[in-house]
Amino acid sequence: MNRRELADFLRTRRERIDPAEVGLPAGLRRRTPGLRREEVAQLAYISTEYYTRLEQGRASRPSREVLGGLARALRLSDAERDHLHHLAGAPVPPPGPSREVRQSILDLIARLPLAAATVTSASYEVLAWNDLAAALMEDFSALPRRDRNLVRRVFLGPQEPQKRLYGVSDADAFARTAANRLRATAARYPDDPEVRALVADLLAGSEQFRELWAAHDIRSEPTLRKTFRHPLVGPVTVDCDVLDLSDRDQRVVIYTAAPGTPSAEALRLLSVIGTQRLGGNAQSRPKSWVQ
Repeated sequence: MNRRELADFLRTRRERIDPAEVGLPAGLRRRTPGLRREEVAQLAYISTEYYTRLEQGRASRPSREVLGGLARALRLSDAERDHLHHLAGAPVPPPGPSREVRQSILDLIARLPLAAATVTSASYEVLAWNDLAAALMEDFSALPRRDRNLVRRVFLGPQEPQKRLYGVSDADAFARTAANRLRATAARYPDDPEVRALVADLLAGSEQFRELWAAHDIRSEPTLRKTFRHPLVGPVTVDCDVLDLSDRDQRVVIYTAAPGTPSAEALRLLSVIGTQRLGGNAQSRPKSWVQ
């Protein structure tokens, strides 16, 4: 709890509110702008004495109920409410991983005709992809949302080397990183039922996941290059670049092949035949399956 910052934040938010905004008369004896301390306390359903101590930096840590009352009384925006909770040492856990992909990101991956690109959530759900990603990996649009999760696929999908996670060469390393990142995700979103259900399914269905989960490791292993074993064009070796979208806790993963290599030619072929092989399901625009 940062008492001094919290006190200053409360005071400045209080002083910016016109009494008329909350149904109070302006009065003739107001010597300072904004609300009085006792008015904020009344609107927040707390005692004037306690609110005064908060503004003076002398109060104990406020409860979440008190913080909620202050946020309503001071008409805080969502960002200000979150800041208030952080200053009080009681950050608000977000409801769950964001599944809404910005249009600018969809446009970005659409402009990468020779790169396979996906957007994944904090829980490894594939939210968006371009045509080449569908041709290289699979037609995600043909899958139910539950099965468009990469961590579910690597632990609970086909386990044969040529099929495990699209035959990638680093399946075991990905599994370790995914388990570690999922533990961190579960800590960030403790109240999200989908994250809890995903973890429960993995614990019930995969011994490897149970061992990784029990290790309580949150380190990640960045992958710079991997090889896909594709059933039509054979091995495709690609460089992996990841863009973190911190405001939505999402990741853009871009796969490219070195120019002039057989893998670059394989990607070029997939860009041509991919939509035909997938029965026309892939579109000229990337998909975002937010439901």
